[in-house]
Amino acid sequence: MTALLRYQSALLLRSQRWLPPVLLYGIFLAVGAQGGDPVLDSLGVAAAALLPVTAWLVRICATQEPPAARHCAAAATSPARVHLACLGAASGWAAVLAVAGTVVVAAMSDATSTDHQRAVPMLPAASAGLLAALVCALVGAAVGALCTWPVLRSTGWSVTATALAALLVLVTTGSPAHSAVYGLVSGSRTGTVQLPLLSLAASAAIAAAVAALVCRLTSRRG
Repeated sequence: MTALLRYQSALLLRSQRWLPPVLLYGIFLAVGAQGGDPVLDSLGVAAAALLPVTAWLVRICATQEPPAARHCAAAATSPARVHLACLGAASGWAAVLAVAGTVVVAAMSDATSTDHQRAVPMLPAASAGLLAALVCALVGAAVGALCTWPVLRSTGWSVTATALAALLVLVTTGSPAHSAVYGLVSGSRTGTVQLPLLSLAASAAIAAAVAALVCRLTSRRG
């Protein structure tokens, strides 16, 4: 499995198709998280921005390999393992973005509440922000996996479904991503830090279930 992950990561990096989603993430941070802003609010923006970016990365990894090369890799291992490596590579690089984004945002933000009247401990705030970013990355990976091959084959439908689904899981009450981001924003108003542990567990379970589903479907469709 390690070799497959390295192979998929190498394909992603060499193709340079990662540039648009990474640039989009940078734009989100530049616009929504500026220097001197309250740290929890800025970390909420960084976490929310990672969800559509991760979904985009998953879509890239799921469709980047030429059919002949994919058939060879599937013959050597299995279609399910190859597709799982695609999901794992995209999620792994999204986690790298989560760490980098959290560090940058925490370094340039003000460790205060929204009204700048209460101090917010930076280390717990950064920890909560990183966990929220990982929650959004896992939910984004699930969205991307459900909105591309082998579930959706049409490029037009795939792109549209990915954009709409990413928006819905961010704004829908009960979504782990919504809960994690809302916890940061609401905590910023009172100057309290809440670790989104339940949201992290829920998002991990959802991502694992979706990965199992799409990998099984990959094996059936070949």
